[in-house]
Amino acid sequence: MPGLTIIGSGHHVPGEPVTNDDLSRVMDTSDEWIRPRSGIGQRHFAREGQGVSELALPAAQRALESAGLSPQDVDYIIFGTMTPDYILPGSGGLLGAKLGLEGVPALDIRQQCAFFPFAVQVADALTMAGVAETILIVGANAHAGFMPWDWDALWSGEKSDADAYQFATQHRATAVLFGDGAGAVVCRPHPKKDEGFGVLGTVCRTDGNRHDHFFVPAGGFRHYRYWDVPVDERIPSMRGRELFKCAVQRLPAVVKELCDKVGVTLDDVDWFVAHQANDRINAAVVQSLGVPMEKVPSNIAHYGNTSDATIPILIDEMRRAGTVEEGQLVCFFGLGAGLNWGAALMRL
Repeated sequence: MPGLTIIGSGHHVPGEPVTNDDLSRVMDTSDEWIRPRSGIGQRHFAREGQGVSELALPAAQRALESAGLSPQDVDYIIFGTMTPDYILPGSGGLLGAKLGLEGVPALDIRQQCAFFPFAVQVADALTMAGVAETILIVGANAHAGFMPWDWDALWSGEKSDADAYQFATQHRATAVLFGDGAGAVVCRPHPKKDEGFGVLGTVCRTDGNRHDHFFVPAGGFRHYRYWDVPVDERIPSMRGRELFKCAVQRLPAVVKELCDKVGVTLDDVDWFVAHQANDRINAAVVQSLGVPMEKVPSNIAHYGNTSDATIPILIDEMRRAGTVEEGQLVCFFGLGAGLNWGAALMRL
């Protein structure tokens, strides 16, 4: 069984950070309101016209550089985003073109905040099937297009007018959580795959009955004129309490299920790398698992929730800091819109 491992990583975030105090000019919020509820202190946003394939390019280039490879070494691209450049085609192919590739398959998958465990599962299966050896996994998002505030006021440092301020405030519970960025990893079968290294197992789940816990009502094709809908319906709708309950119930369960499947204990795991949605969610998951917080790294304070990109960004920071070492056992897990949730175990 090919044990896929990470041989390179990179990430990219656009522009200067937007702090919680910056957001207080365009909606009724503050650092005192946002930080205790989420752990977020700042985030980054793409500028007008900057799509996710553009954000993903430097992340992918840095990942390939750290692996000592060129784009021509890539056999397959797996791309995750909930904010694609276009309704169609997918953004993975656009990234491939920006890398100078032609003919390399690019698969876009739509698991949102649960992207990384699903991507690892797909990549491992592709390797097992002999379809690909070197796989580029990229998660990227440009949530800026969802944000309800007055962009001119935000970028200029001025306060929004009364109507724009009120409209943005109506959506603040969701809007303050997100940020833009991209993370990428390069994967190949571990040279010691026959000795228990690389991907040891994955468990991924979906429950479409709870799709309304987080979704964008407009933009699909249930309507003849998909563009002719109220502005409110173009902004993500989130049932925060229900989403929180699902996360703190399902994430510990899927991590335990995976450990049992593989035959390891929670104590055997060196790092629990969680999707960076909300510090309160992750703290509750950690408490349920009964593992030390020291094993659960966090960077949400700096980037907010970049959805598909959170885990690969965090992986890259850990690798570049020398925090994660060869031979360590890492559990990646996350839950996102769909609902989708999953976990992957990898011995590096």
